[in-house]
Amino acid sequence: MGVSTASPGKGIRLVTVDHPPVNALPVQGWYDLADALRAAGRAPEVRCVVLAAAGRGFNAGVDIKEMQRDTGHEALIGANRGCYEAFAAVYECEVPVVAAVNGFCLGGGIGLVGNADAIVASDDATFGLPELDRGALGAATHLARLVPQHLMRALYYTSRTATAAELHSHGSVWKVVPREELLGAALELAGEIARKDGCLIRLAKAAINGIDPVDVRRSYRFEQGFTFEANLSGVADRVRETFGKEA
Repeated sequence: MGVSTASPGKGIRLVTVDHPPVNALPVQGWYDLADALRAAGRAPEVRCVVLAAAGRGFNAGVDIKEMQRDTGHEALIGANRGCYEAFAAVYECEVPVVAAVNGFCLGGGIGLVGNADAIVASDDATFGLPELDRGALGAATHLARLVPQHLMRALYYTSRTATAAELHSHGSVWKVVPREELLGAALELAGEIARKDGCLIRLAKAAINGIDPVDVRRSYRFEQGFTFEANLSGVADRVRETFGKEA
């Protein structure tokens, strides 16, 4: 369990998250993921990273129960900083990152895939930000990289999800495949990227990040300020108390 790495092909590093039951990561898990991604990108023989997950779904965000157990704000601060580092590690990875998304991709999962360079998804994958139902805010920055502006707002305000097929129609998902074919399809795309010159692919990643119209780190940090406000005002605690309970 946790975060593991493997080398399934020449020039490819596979980073896999396995944190049962739903890959909702505790604070340390986000830092472990960030460290693994940065290490993979720094390795001179690596030309593409595949980010995948084991189990029922890709990622269910932060560990809400860890926050509920905390009587202060330590868990909140840790989760915010950990997510910030993990999302940035995807975006700033020195080589392209292909996200292989299975099942649910929620909350922090959107932060990860929204910063990836390409997404391959299983046909049962769903994407969404249930933040308002969990006493949180954030990652609209990353959802806006996956869907058009007005759809992003509607999904955010309603906490609804979009399917892999819908994201494919918007051009943000490269390919949709049956779940059993997901890793193979992601590795196939990664292999095509990894056949490029290693120096040139790193320059290409830096160049494309440099022309992004939105500074994702600054934009996400701005959102996090409102998360702190919601917590300090007591609104977040009131909403979190209903998490996992029948309406």
